[in-house]
Amino acid sequence: MFMAGNFDVIVIGAGHAGCEAALAAARMGCKTLLATLNMDNIAMMPCNPAVGGPAKGHLVREIDALGGQMGLNTDKACIQIRMLNTGKGPAVHALRAQTDKKIYQSLMKETLENQQKLVVKQLLIERLVINDGQVCGIETENGENYNAKTVILATGTYLRGRIILGELSYEGGPNGQRAAMNLSDSLIKNGISLMRFKTGTPARVDRNTVDFNKMRIQPGDEQNHKFSFISDSDRREQIPCWLTYTNIQTHQIIRDNLYRAPLYMGIIEGTGPRYCPSIEDKVVRFAEKENHQLFVEPEGLNTTEMYVQGMSTSLPVEVQYAFLRTIPGLEQVEIMRPGYAIEYDCVDPLQLKPTLEFKNITGLFSAGQANGTSGYEEAAAQGLMAGINAALLVKNKPGLILGRSEAYIGVLIDDLVTKGTTEPYRMMTSRAEYRLVLRQDNADLRLTEKGRTIGLVDDYRYNRFINKKEAIESILKLLADTSVNPTPDNQAKMRAMNSAELRTGCSLFDLMRRTEINYTLLSSYFELPDIPDEVREQVEITIKYEGYIQKQLLEVERAVKLEAKLLPVNIDYDQLNGLALEARQKLGKIRPVSVGQAARISGVSPADISILLVYLEQQRRMETEK
Repeated sequence: MFMAGNFDVIVIGAGHAGCEAALAAARMGCKTLLATLNMDNIAMMPCNPAVGGPAKGHLVREIDALGGQMGLNTDKACIQIRMLNTGKGPAVHALRAQTDKKIYQSLMKETLENQQKLVVKQLLIERLVINDGQVCGIETENGENYNAKTVILATGTYLRGRIILGELSYEGGPNGQRAAMNLSDSLIKNGISLMRFKTGTPARVDRNTVDFNKMRIQPGDEQNHKFSFISDSDRREQIPCWLTYTNIQTHQIIRDNLYRAPLYMGIIEGTGPRYCPSIEDKVVRFAEKENHQLFVEPEGLNTTEMYVQGMSTSLPVEVQYAFLRTIPGLEQVEIMRPGYAIEYDCVDPLQLKPTLEFKNITGLFSAGQANGTSGYEEAAAQGLMAGINAALLVKNKPGLILGRSEAYIGVLIDDLVTKGTTEPYRMMTSRAEYRLVLRQDNADLRLTEKGRTIGLVDDYRYNRFINKKEAIESILKLLADTSVNPTPDNQAKMRAMNSAELRTGCSLFDLMRRTEINYTLLSSYFELPDIPDEVREQVEITIKYEGYIQKQLLEVERAVKLEAKLLPVNIDYDQLNGLALEARQKLGKIRPVSVGQAARISGVSPADISILLVYLEQQRRMETEK
């Protein structure tokens, strides 16, 4: 063992969590090491080569608003982009992009390698060095020892990873990569509780053997959407996806082979994702359904590999061939890579603070699938926050904790550290109580100032943000200050806009509240300046949803009051008279930082919260009397 270097921050793993963590720490001025099992697999997309979707798109926008990389990278690697849920309100609009997975990897690798204060190395970490409850560094399989003030676990699905395909199983990570087989032992020896989870992936099929005439085309949007608030708006080539369906024959083949499915043979021990089940699980759980939709999606511009979205499986290869060839358009299909399941160790997130630092090990953080989540976006969001908070700890500054009313990232992390998870966690819009104010379109207005304060948002991004913010404020003021009276000329304009005539004078702001009137229509009849689409969108949402937004902001204000009531770190819940036994146990284990967090713990009742509030008031009076 020899000393190979000293760092402020070491990140273990270069998946989506590790990349964001390392970039954030380095950009905030910390000397950072990013350790990856394979330099060629940085930012790999072992599952669907897509970014975004409901709630997940919100996370990507928030990552970008804070100064992260995923949004920028996705815009550059995008080969198709669509805005989902456009028939609903703006709170659930969700951007989703297909990416060229190799371009995505290449761009991220280039970004990492050219980031100042960041060193990237191919290393297999065998052991954490922890002394007296403080992380001190890492040891590698080839005898290198690296000292560090902080370490971030971003191990993804590689901790004691096991690939399962039919009756076959072997140690390994996604796509046949190496797994980290010894690091779990080091974590356990240091008192860290681990869980065993499972995920899976569908077969990749050869585009040349797919009959698209039997499928329904799914083109991208004509509008040039983008994830990053600072991406250039150049038009991009759009590659279509394709829709097809399983059928009764497909399901019968799967049922006939369930005895060979690892999930039902007892070979798989880990808990799988509820919201992304395997096709064999779907056939059993939804036996009444005669078909399930499948999306056949390109993996890149320069490959014939296509991803069969919705058909994750670990059945034997010959069974995969049999059921795939019952599907319209796939009758002659050839599999390039079979689907498989993977089991892996992950951390029980109840052991973490809201900063993602371990409660009992100073300087050790955990992020991504290592915390029991699923999805690239959830991983990247946690990685960003872990990198930020590791850097702030190095600088002896308070950590950054985003509240549930401030960001989907806040909802994600609060759910993990407050409620824990017994299955791979997936972010959904329904998990956010304040989704009308946590829209994907206003992520920069919510978070860019925070990113600037901690030193992650650079001058270029900040100036773009300020210009946009000032433009929105200016247009809103102009509309509010511009009066419209019921003159014959204005009444003619109202009729031309297919809107009711004016009864009294009003402002253009008031006119915009009408469902049928938007800024573009209004500006064609009244002298209004041309404004960028991103400014127009914010102006229209602000005006049309003003009442709903104000109502939700009042709810946020009430919730923030409970979040502001901080609980002492050393509080002894066993000594608080009146607390229910379950509440004592849960509060003692999770140790919430505030009354608001305590109220979200399962098993803590409103009566228990009242006791906590009384206790805090007693403590306040005692301090006042001193």
